[in-house]
Formats: sequence, structure tokens, C-alpha cells
Amino acid sequence: MTTSHPVLRESATFDRRVIAEIQRAADTGIYDIRGWGAKRPLPHFDDLLFLGASMSRYPLEGYRERCDTDVVLGDRHAKHPLHLDIPVTIAGMSFGALSGPAKEALGRGASAAGTSTTTGDGGMTTEERGQSKHLVYQYLPSRYGMNPDDLRKADAIEVVLGQGAKPGGGGMLLGQKITERVAAMRTLPQGVDQRSACRHPDWTGPDDLAIKILELREITGWEKPVYVKIGATRTYYDVKLAVKAGADVVVVDGMQGGTAATQEVFIEHVGIPTLAAIPQAVRALQELGVHRSVQLIVSGGIRTGADVAKAMALGADAVAIGTAALIALGDNSPAHAAEYEQIASAAGCYDDFQDGRDPAGITTQDPELAQRLDPVEGGRRLANYLRVLTMEAQTLARACGKSHLRNLEPEDLVALTVEAAAMARVPLAGTTWIPGGAI
Repeated sequence: MTTSHPVLRESATFDRRVIAEIQRAADTGIYDIRGWGAKRPLPHFDDLLFLGASMSRYPLEGYRERCDTDVVLGDRHAKHPLHLDIPVTIAGMSFGALSGPAKEALGRGASAAGTSTTTGDGGMTTEERGQSKHLVYQYLPSRYGMNPDDLRKADAIEVVLGQGAKPGGGGMLLGQKITERVAAMRTLPQGVDQRSACRHPDWTGPDDLAIKILELREITGWEKPVYVKIGATRTYYDVKLAVKAGADVVVVDGMQGGTAATQEVFIEHVGIPTLAAIPQAVRALQELGVHRSVQLIVSGGIRTGADVAKAMALGADAVAIGTAALIALGDNSPAHAAEYEQIASAAGCYDDFQDGRDPAGITTQDPELAQRLDPVEGGRRLANYLRVLTMEAQTLARACGKSHLRNLEPEDLVALTVEAAAMARVPLAGTTWIPGGAI
């Protein structure tokens, strides 16, 4: 006689992750906070393929024919636009969220590779300015650390209206990361949780933004390019408004963009994927007749040279990386596996950046942990990574017969899924079909 056993099935709606989150919420009475960006599966650059050249087009020989990578950012109005050797920049991550050595390492690595880094919320540190050949100063709703002298010291200004991980929401820095130095830079009490505003205090719309951009130009003698950064949501309209307000460069951050800390419900349920945002931004620029004269920087989930090349083929002039840069410095390294386990995490999964207990010394203000990161070695690692991204992107561009990364175009791409084809506005592989109507 056989004994039947029940077949146990996990609920698709109430899976173990959802059950655990309900239990955690019931136990603590607070929402979950983390970093690392969206973790849900989303259509992404992996869902696109390049059409390499063979007969109808000829590829370039890698060892004999050039494929250039330089980019000029901000030449619409600024007297001194940024001339970068590569189109991969470092996104804004604050001193406070990151340690002092981490910010210095980002400056060193970016400078060695010939690109720019960005301050983030909380102001400009002397180490970062000293090691950054091209430094973009973020002008955020909080105004933490903002002063006209640092605006003039910067090479460009980025007016932040939103981030991909939390469009419509403000930032957060827990008290354990607000040391004496961080507190002094931000004019905050030491050791007290800080929440940044979600909107700028002195304007309510695009007309006010135009006035603010003009004010920033006057403060800096019309020398510095002015970027406007938006979290990808209503991208088509936001890009048009940013251009009409006077932006030299528009930065679009998709929902895969990481952050030091925000609510998980924000990260996973607000915004649109980077892949969906790029064609909307490009269409807005094209309709205004400024595509390429107003540069587009895309961020949110950029990891490889293939991602760089695909973003540029869809119409971006450059990309920005954040999470990938921290990994390059040494974050989530298996070398610290035992210590990650001690704080109930694991190498490759650590996302509690807000706690300030990062064993790698990157997302912390603990002096003992921070000193573990050698900024010279971290900068070397980051520069290596940036060079590899660039070489990978060049390899793909040459395979498509292009002598410059900016010459990549949508017709060099096809999509593997219906969703990616509809979002990226490129044909489904093996067909001429682009699903959906107008974007």
C-alpha cells in the first residue's frame, strides 16, 4: 500500500519573501530601508543584441582602425564644457553615504581614466576636489554643504530633481553616519537621522527652474555646464521641460539606479526601467531639435561595456555608473565574506549601506572601517574597470563598422523579447516588427 504525500506549493502571491516582509513589518512597525536599486527582474540591456557587420557593412579592424571614445558635455551655453576621454562618468554619491577614502578613490580612478566624478548630496570634500580632474557639483533640494565658492571650484553643476531609485522622494542618512565632519559640512546635529527634501525649496515648476539655472550661470560667470538630473518617470515631458529651462546636459536615471538608502517600496515600485526611458528622452530631444547639442547622460544599471554601447546606440551621449563603481572599489568583495556573514548578509548581497557597517570601508563613516580602503589602490581598480568598459564598447562598435562610439545607432540593435523591443523601440530579432504604438 502506497502512502500519498501532499504536494506543497509556494503561493505566487504570498511567496516566502512576501511572508517574511509582512512578518518583519508586524514585528518592527517600520518600513524596510536598503540600497542597491531595484532587484526585481526588468527588461534591460541584456535583452538587446548588436547586428555585427559582415557583407552589407564592413567591420573595423581592431588593431589598425581607430574607434574613438571622447565626448564633449555642456557646450550649449557654457564657456568651458567638459572634454572627457571616455563616455563613462561617475554618478553622484555623497560624502556621508560614502567614506572619505571612497570619495577620494572615485576621484583618482575617474581622473586616471579621463572622465568625471560627481559630489552627491552633502557638499564637496577637499580630497575629492583635489583628486578629480573633472568634478561635477550636485545642487540638491537639501542644499547641504552648498556654497558659491564650491560652485565656482566645480567643473560643472548638476541640478538634481530626482533619482532613479526614488523619483519623487527625498534622501536619507541615518545618525550613525553623521559624524562631526559630516554634520559640520551639512550644518546638522551630530548623530541625528537626516532626511533630505524631495523638492527644491525655492521653486515650484519649470519657470522657476529656468530662473535658478540663470542664477547658477551668473554665480559661475557662465563658465560651467549646467546639468539637470531627473528620475525616469514621465521622461518625455521632463526632458522637454529641462531643455526649455536651459539645461546644457540632461541626466536620466532609470529605476535600476542604486542609492545609499531609501524605502524598498520606493525602489521596487516607483519609476520606469532605464531601457524604457532612453527612447522617450531621445524623442523629446529630437522633437526640440537639440539631440546631440544638448547631451543625454543615462544611468541606472550600467555594468558592462555592452551596456555602455547599447545605451549609446539608443541615443545617449554618455552614461553614469554608481553601484558598479563601488563594486570596482571593493564593495561586496568575497575577501570580507566572514564579516558580511556576521552582520547577517553575504558578499554579493550586502545592501544595508545605510547602517554604516560596511566591512570594505566604502559605505561607512566608522574610522576603523574607512581606513581599510586604500584610496590609491581603490582608484587603480576603478580606472582598470573604466578602461575595460571602454575597450568592450569599442570592440562592439568596431564590429558594427563604427569609428566612434557616438556613431552607434538604433538600427544596429535588435531585441530578444517583445517587452524589450517595445521599450527600446528596436525590432524583435529576426523580424522588422517593433511592438506598440507611439512612445
